[in-house]
Order: sequence, then structure tokens, then C-alpha cells
Amino acid sequence: MQRVPLQPDDTQSPEALVRFLGECRETARRRGRAQLVSISIESGVLDPLAVLESIYEPGELHFYCERPSEDLAVAGADAVLRFTIEGESRFAQARRFVLDTLEHAIVVGDAALPFAGPHFFAGFGFHDRSARGEAFPAATLFVPRWQVGRRGDRFAAVANLMVDPDSAIEPMVGRVWRASAKFRSFEYGTVAEAAREAGPARIDSTEVGEDGFFERSVATALELIAARTFDKIVLARALDLRSEGAFHPLALLNTLRGRFPDCYAFSFGNGEGQSFIGASPERLVRMQAGRIETEALAGSAPRGRTASEDAALGSGLLKSEKDLREHALVVGSLVRRLEAAGLKAEVSARPRLKQMSNVQHLHSPVSAATRVGMHVLDTVCALHPTPAVGGSPREAACPHIRALEPFERGLYAGPIGWADSEGGGEFLVGIRSALVDGARARLYAGAGIVEGSIPERERQETDLKFRAMRDVFAPA
Repeated sequence: MQRVPLQPDDTQSPEALVRFLGECRETARRRGRAQLVSISIESGVLDPLAVLESIYEPGELHFYCERPSEDLAVAGADAVLRFTIEGESRFAQARRFVLDTLEHAIVVGDAALPFAGPHFFAGFGFHDRSARGEAFPAATLFVPRWQVGRRGDRFAAVANLMVDPDSAIEPMVGRVWRASAKFRSFEYGTVAEAAREAGPARIDSTEVGEDGFFERSVATALELIAARTFDKIVLARALDLRSEGAFHPLALLNTLRGRFPDCYAFSFGNGEGQSFIGASPERLVRMQAGRIETEALAGSAPRGRTASEDAALGSGLLKSEKDLREHALVVGSLVRRLEAAGLKAEVSARPRLKQMSNVQHLHSPVSAATRVGMHVLDTVCALHPTPAVGGSPREAACPHIRALEPFERGLYAGPIGWADSEGGGEFLVGIRSALVDGARARLYAGAGIVEGSIPERERQETDLKFRAMRDVFAPA
């Protein structure tokens, strides 16, 4: 990767940009290969979701992620590069795609800007192979043509271009120049009306699978646990919604980020009109500044209606033998997987409570120092799927999931996030989520099954998790 500091005159005029991109075209000719050119500029205050609303097209790939409590937000749209893959080696092949692309990249601008340089936005399915007809393949990565990001009080806009030996430079410059002017003085009043609509008035819902399927699956799982086939498995339910009018994914995201500020509000659009959206409370991994951060999030209880009831439910969760055992399985697995990757894991002795608007979980942060040459996708490969969404041992539990669920998971419970140009990045776990497709949506919710689980209570737990997302689609 060739990193070029941004000079004041590089973007002061279209003519200067023509000269610079002409030099990039000469580089492509010398190397005999197209170059990814990434130009980052500092901008004024930008809301990445508002920018995405202004440029949203159902026929283009898009990515959005925001965690308001951490002052972090990023959005990108319209792919200049796209890579899809199926199979057991998908993480390794994705890593090779990223590194090979960066080997032939010219990166311009201040590397200290938030989300500077090319980012590879990625969505990995829960399973390593997708079923026929699914909305997303087992792995999708793309570099967006336009990207905006925020961390704290700094904002940046990024233009990514593919410059090959025969590129027409002038039309390319015109697009970049117009976008640069727009991002420098973004007009929020131009937000599309469709993204501001309150949503459809009537919604019908149907659970996927015949009556009692989930309870019978839990009972089967408990038999397998009793036979020592595995210690834990996570089983999910799916709820299909149908409305009188189309759902707009970005309108839903406005509600999600406001209602769940401690979660990752996210959207991954497949460029065919379907979007996978959600508000995930769980980070799979963050890799930056020489550190890896992940977390165990397992064991759940509802929130109380009063302070006393809430405290009692939280205290009960912290003392629950069944939930503590389930949580310990997740912590132990994360530690073992990091150690198998050559890392020394650090974890607190006791879990704490992580309280969301309608549910509270047992939560344990886990961290480690990185090793030389490690890439964020190496860590994603090592950790996915965690026992919080798959099972333990995963090699024994996960093969049973497809037989015990009457639907395909797709991106549900899969890693969603990004890899940056320095080998770092961040991935969340795609839970508390839904697949939006016009007037239809499929909601997902899962529960961890361990010895002592009761089918009716596991249904109640998934009902609680469904409610958070369903209320966004059909507010009272």
C-alpha cells in the first residue's frame, strides 16, 4: 500500500485532482493492474445515517453501523469492489482479498481521521455455506465508493476509486468533486421523505415452523446434552412480518439507534433491495492499537417495572446457577480460542450486569494484546461462532442447528463489521436483528440451551427478545 500525505493543492481544484489521478493511472500502467485510490478529507459535522439516507439506493450495496454511547458511526454505499465466497476457508480467503487489494492501493489523506482510508465492510453468514435462495452469500465484502465516519468530535469523508490503465480521469474527477462539495456542507434538509415515514399502520405476524416446533427442538437438544453430545446449543426462532406498505430500513434504523444507544445499530444492504438490520448488544471483536477486545454475553433476565423489581431480577440473574453455568461456558470458550491463536486472554473474575431497555444479561469483557502480523479477520475466524450464538463445544453443537431450526439463519448471529487498511477493525454479532424485504420482514431471536433449561421458559426469553425489534416495526 502506498500512503500519500494530502497536500493542500491536491483537492483545491478539479485540475489538481485530474493531475493526481493521472499519476495514479500511470502507476496502474507500470504495474499492469488497477489501483484502488482512497482519498480521505476532514469534514464538518456529519451524521452518517443522514448521509446514507440522502444517497440510499435499494440497488446498491450499503453498510451502516453506529454505537451512540461510544460516539462511533460509519456509513458507506455503492461498491467499487465486491467479493463473495462460500465454504470453510471463507475467512482466510476474505483476508487474502483484503491484503491483495491493499497491496495495489494508493491511500491519500490524514491517517488519524476517523475511518480514514479504504474500509472493507463485511457480512458473514452464521453458516459457512448459504442455502439456495438466501438473501446473502456466506461471505460478502465490499469497498464503498462513498464513505463517511465519525469518532467523537471528528468527522471524515472518503472517496474510493478504481483507477486502471485505461481509466477516463475527467468523469471520475467530476464525481469526486461533486461529492466532496456535498460532504463539506451537507444539507440535512434533503433527507428522502421515504426514510422519514412512520411506517405501515397494519402488520401481520406468523412464526416460522409448525406449532410446538421450538419446544420440541429444545427437548431434543436437552436429550443430546444429557447424552453428553455437547454442553450447550443456541436455538433460534423466526417471526415473519407482513405489512400493507413497504418497510423502509433507514426509517427503522433511526428508531433503533435512538432506542438502543448502548447497542450497535446496523444495516447491511445486499444491492437487491434486501437489508439485514438490527441493534446488537454484542461485540464479537474490536482490534485496534495493539489490543483485541471481545466479550461474553450470555444469561438473560427481563427488566423490572420498578427499581426494586429490576434490582431483584438482576440480583437473581447474578445468582442463577443455570445462567452462571451458561455464561461460564462462553467465557471459557473465548479464553481457549484466544489462547489457541497465541494470545493471552484477560478476563474479570465475575460477570457484571449489562442492562438494556427490556432485558439484562450477564456480561464479561475479555481482552488480549495482539501478536505481530495478526489481522482482524484471523480473530473473527477464531471466535465465530461463540457459544453465545452457537454452542459448546462448537464442533459438536453447531452441526445440529440446521436440523433443529425450521429456517436458514443467513446473516443472523453472523459477524458483521469492517476491516481497515492497517489490519484492524471491528465486528459485532448479528443478533436482535431482522431481514427487511419490501413489505416483508423476518425477525430472529435465540436462547441458549443447557442442562436445566425448560422449553417454556426459553420461549418466554425469545418472546422478550422479539419484543424489542417488533416494537420498532410496529410502534404502539
